[in-house]
Amino acid sequence: MASNKIKGLIKAVKIILGITGIIFLSVFVIWFLYFGAPVIQDSMVDSKESGTKAPEEITNSDLYKKTITGAEKELQKLQTSYSALTPNQPFLVINTVKNHFFLYKAKQELFREGFCSSGSYVQLISNDDREWIFKTPKGMRTVKGKTRAPVWRKPDWAFIEEGLPVPSADHHSRYEAGVLGDYALSLGDGYLIHGTIYKRYLGMPVTHGCVRLADDDLEAVYNTLNIGSKVYIY
Repeated sequence: MASNKIKGLIKAVKIILGITGIIFLSVFVIWFLYFGAPVIQDSMVDSKESGTKAPEEITNSDLYKKTITGAEKELQKLQTSYSALTPNQPFLVINTVKNHFFLYKAKQELFREGFCSSGSYVQLISNDDREWIFKTPKGMRTVKGKTRAPVWRKPDWAFIEEGLPVPSADHHSRYEAGVLGDYALSLGDGYLIHGTIYKRYLGMPVTHGCVRLADDDLEAVYNTLNIGSKVYIY
């Protein structure tokens, strides 16, 4: 008997709790519909209104106007500086990252562009601990000389790279024709702009530091640039 009473009491409690939960849920729903939803809606409207007003308030502020004025003055300075640094004479720009060149006749008058090859950054160390890193120098250079049908005078590293003994400075094996193309422009310190017999590698960093161009591009560069013309390498 006592067991049946306890079971009946538990069942009654569950029913009461269920009814209470339903009542609270119903009250919450009614409150939300009548009070909560309008508040949320009003806050969204206020947010939208404030969002439309914010840009106007910013652009009309003294700080915004001062910032824009300062930026415009700085831009004007940069444009003036760029114009002053850009030659009026033909010049060449070489991008060693993308291995792309840009030939200008003057200022921003782009005359020709295309692929080139620049330094591979490969390191070579000889048995006597001499070391070379084959990179194209960055910065501004000038054309020091121009040569037709150039002959390559092979430096020591060219023999070491091939595993050959290094000959004397004036040995005939140092001179090789037909590998630099029809033209060469000297940038000083042994660096040249020249042609290549490995045209399939144009657009790739594969040289020992010189800049290689395709035949037609090399001819255009040779005929456009003069002694003293600037070459910008980056």
